[in-house]
Amino acid sequence: MANNLMNRRNDAFDMFNNMDRWFNNWGSDFPAINMKTDVSESKTAYDVVIDLPDMDKKDISITYDNDILTVSAHRDSLNNASDKDGNLIMNERSYGRFSRQYRLPDVDRQQISAKYEDGSLKINLPKAQDLPNNNTKINID
Repeated sequence: MANNLMNRRNDAFDMFNNMDRWFNNWGSDFPAINMKTDVSESKTAYDVVIDLPDMDKKDISITYDNDILTVSAHRDSLNNASDKDGNLIMNERSYGRFSRQYRLPDVDRQQISAKYEDGSLKINLPKAQDLPNNNTKINID
């Protein structure tokens, strides 16, 4: 009886150990890059900084439409890091298409600027100075 209970306990631990291996490998089969971002706001502008290491500037696209900033990029391939026998112990670098959106209202579209340097994309979105009054008072009958 004690051995039977011990075997069940070990089976349960094996199940969790297998889950750990599954979660540790989660994402290794998905070609995506995590776009880590900082967004700050002042009285006059939004500043967005996105980590995009080892990207070419020509492969990055930025649009602003309906108060949504969209940043997308793609990396079509990576250099093969395996040796002459095709051995590769670990491969964590990603490739593919990816994008991220940020809701940043009331921006002066004509003044948006961006700079890509040292693996960081920096976007400055000045706020519009003369915002139309979008409030409408509705009378109740």
